[in-house]
Amino acid sequence: MQSLLYITGVTLMWIVIAMAVIHVVMDNRQPAKTMAWALVIIFVPVIGLVFYLFFGINHRKERLVSQRSLDQLTKRSMLSFVEQQNLRVPERQKQLVDLFVNQSFSLPFKDNQVDIMTDGYAFFPELLRDIAQASHHIHIDMYIIEDDALGRLVADALIDKARAGVHIRVIYDDVGCWNVGHAFFERMREEGIEVTPYLPVRFPSFTSKVNYRNHRKLIVIDGRVGYVGGMNIALRYVKGTGEQPWRDTMLRMTGGAVYGIQRAFLVDWYFVDRTLITDRVYYPQHLTPNTQSSTPNNCLAQIVTSGPTNPYPEIMQGYVRAIQSARRYIYIETPYFLPNEPVLFALKTASVAGVDVRILCPRRSDARFVEWASRSYLREAYEAGIKVYLYESGFLHSKMMVCDDSLTTCGSTNVDFRSFENNFEANVFIYDEGIALRMKNIFLKDQEQSVLLGDIPQRIHPSFKKRLWESLTRLLSPLL
Repeated sequence: MQSLLYITGVTLMWIVIAMAVIHVVMDNRQPAKTMAWALVIIFVPVIGLVFYLFFGINHRKERLVSQRSLDQLTKRSMLSFVEQQNLRVPERQKQLVDLFVNQSFSLPFKDNQVDIMTDGYAFFPELLRDIAQASHHIHIDMYIIEDDALGRLVADALIDKARAGVHIRVIYDDVGCWNVGHAFFERMREEGIEVTPYLPVRFPSFTSKVNYRNHRKLIVIDGRVGYVGGMNIALRYVKGTGEQPWRDTMLRMTGGAVYGIQRAFLVDWYFVDRTLITDRVYYPQHLTPNTQSSTPNNCLAQIVTSGPTNPYPEIMQGYVRAIQSARRYIYIETPYFLPNEPVLFALKTASVAGVDVRILCPRRSDARFVEWASRSYLREAYEAGIKVYLYESGFLHSKMMVCDDSLTTCGSTNVDFRSFENNFEANVFIYDEGIALRMKNIFLKDQEQSVLLGDIPQRIHPSFKKRLWESLTRLLSPLL
């Protein structure tokens, strides 16, 4: 009897394994990734099946927002796009602009003013000032809103505006805010603020959602001021972690690009709340306080979003296209460097072709396991002639790239598998020499506070034990 049960159990297990392998094969992803998952499932069946269930199932083909609703959500910003006068797209960036328009209808907008903030001491006072001046609506889309002194200060400011009649909508990521008590958000709801989690993780849908998170950091105030970048709402973005100060990049934008930020938020809001908001009042004409007229300039910007359910990984495509188009230099800041094959290949190709490629990462990460996994990638980049710098004046959380004094991108996207393939992310791509030069100068100042990877012998020539550990952690980089 026991032997019969054993045989039955083993047979069922192999049936499940066979079904899982067939599911992997029929997903038609990259052959190397297909083989890796198949081998893990076959040779480590229990652990492999659990990992595949949680992290391996591909949700890119699912549609979270219907095309008809997306068209309606875009209609208002399309009107504003049509109304733009003398819109000029730089010829060398035209293919990149067209890529985003064709892939996800991410429209280019002109007449933008950009303030660059490089730490929480600059960002949060500015944000609180804009919240205090809001008169119609405030939209916040954040990965983390912490229940700490800063989070409560922002919540208090929002409650004051809600009592004054300002309509406030807040989206937070359910996993990013796992350690935030229910009472923190309920207090805002009781004051009339609409607060909704993104992809709440509950059993039994846990396995289909936990790996796909909304990592975006977007804020819109009255449709006139927008924020996009790498900072969440938490005290550590001001004070840092442990003994490390926090270095980050957040952009405050006014002008046409706010339409793109608004559209990105309203698409997310439709997904979490199923409320279709298309009123023209959310796309007002942009005026300056002094002249009461639009401020024309050709600072062109596109707000680009990507996610695991989009047909293509738009932001990753944008990075690859920008890297391929660079002729003089590519400067990248990222807290985590775990690039997938297309991005790493493009960077190495650019370097070998004579482009000045520089990558700046923190010397000490806030995630030790990720730091170990990234070391072999950084060494591979160094061996391809890429200048790799490690920031020593704190934890570098900035996510930006600047190329050839003409293109800048900044947002929530890290140069890693998770951002490019699994997370819902948002970046702004700016086509303007003045902004590019400002971001370039910020990079060069950060570089002055960094050390070259090549000047750290133990990182270039690690011991066998360390190299083995780095290689083992690298195997898990798609999951980190």
